[in-house]
Amino acid sequence: MGMADTTMSSRDGKSSSGHKSSSDHMSYSDYLGLDKILNAQQPLSTAHDEMLFIVQHQTSELWMKLAIHELSATCRLIAADDLQPAFKTLSRVSRILEQLNSAWDVLRTMTPSEYTQFRESLGKSSGFQSQQYRLIEFMVGNKLQSPSIYDLTIQLLHRRGLTIDQAVIERDVSVSYAANDSVRAAWLAVYRDPQHFWELYELAEKLVDFEDYFRRWRFNHVTTVERVIGFKRGTGGTSGVSYLRSMLDVVLFPELWQVRTEL
Repeated sequence: MGMADTTMSSRDGKSSSGHKSSSDHMSYSDYLGLDKILNAQQPLSTAHDEMLFIVQHQTSELWMKLAIHELSATCRLIAADDLQPAFKTLSRVSRILEQLNSAWDVLRTMTPSEYTQFRESLGKSSGFQSQQYRLIEFMVGNKLQSPSIYDLTIQLLHRRGLTIDQAVIERDVSVSYAANDSVRAAWLAVYRDPQHFWELYELAEKLVDFEDYFRRWRFNHVTTVERVIGFKRGTGGTSGVSYLRSMLDVVLFPELWQVRTEL
């Protein structure tokens, strides 16, 4: 482990002071903090399926934590014009979304009758209160106080010599992004000459992959909620399925989809 590397002076497992490092006494459970993780499931009812509900949401939050970690790295790399490692991190986020999509398949094994046995125990708690989900939405373009991954990509297009309206480069990033003709024209140039703009072309396809998986995640969320609670209001007071359906129309990287019609 990297932590041990800074204390080891020889291969005998001793530190420079001659004492064994703390990592020598570290177990698998210690390293992963399994005591805390495996004791974090505290059902509030006697319903059998509440454990499924808790574990599915907790594991989803862990995957979202990793997605945020990788998206943050991707944003830094794009801003630094370091695209090769950005392709790796962005691909990893797409695989994370694939895991999140698979989680809905497990939750859908719970029937409406089973969910109603513990729904009252949830009180006002709701998945809409997930701060990590909101942060992912912000990071990919649905309002933020700093540039989103798409803002950074558009700035990259400009730095690589493609013409982008100055108003887009200097836009208020706290407002959701709206499609722009100059951005569409820039992507059209990239797609018409991928050999010349290979890195930008590859980045575009990685972003499309990401949005493809993200759309599936949203769709699977809608389907699962409708299957389990129908059109009842959500526990957090939202309109439930109706609200989720409206989010399916949100497009994160509009010009990357528009340009396909023009090729």
